[in-house]
Amino acid sequence: MPKAFEIKAQPLPYVDRLEAREAASVDLVVMHCTELPDLATAREFGERVQDPARCTGFSGHFYVDRDGASYRYVPLDRIAHHTRGYNPRSVGIELVNLGRFPDWFDSRRQVMTEPYSARQIEALICLLCDLKSELPNLEFLAGHEDLDQGRVASSDAPGVEVFRKRDPGPLFPWPDVLAGSNLKRMTNDSD
Repeated sequence: MPKAFEIKAQPLPYVDRLEAREAASVDLVVMHCTELPDLATAREFGERVQDPARCTGFSGHFYVDRDGASYRYVPLDRIAHHTRGYNPRSVGIELVNLGRFPDWFDSRRQVMTEPYSARQIEALICLLCDLKSELPNLEFLAGHEDLDQGRVASSDAPGVEVFRKRDPGPLFPWPDVLAGSNLKRMTNDSD
């Protein structure tokens, strides 16, 4: 079992307006990368109200910075909005990483080049092990890219489409994370 990392609670301002759920309803963790330059920018994005009817936004439950510092923005007993169609059954974890920033939909810039740090992956595995003990039915781990394979028009070339979501991307160490967490990989085809 990996060494424990402290998880700092920093709830988003609207968490009390997010729908409640039972721990037993969660069987999936969805991995994301922020595709933003730093944790502060990711926090700012998470605080923005995207759903005016509920006065809530888009966010993962947990954020893990490059140095392994870990934060809980949404409690596990609330449904965070991070992956279309999977939110009620899942926990969203965001790893701070540039991804395709700042040209998310430019067809010439779809390669993700920032590796995840060893400390970040160590903290992630520790978090996943903690979640397994807190969530009795947790069994699966998926990437956002596995579950949302929608395409959108590229920002640079008419008629060219790119994937809407690419995270956590090709540099995410799936074998290490799956072995360390004892979770099974789930894809869009296996749900």
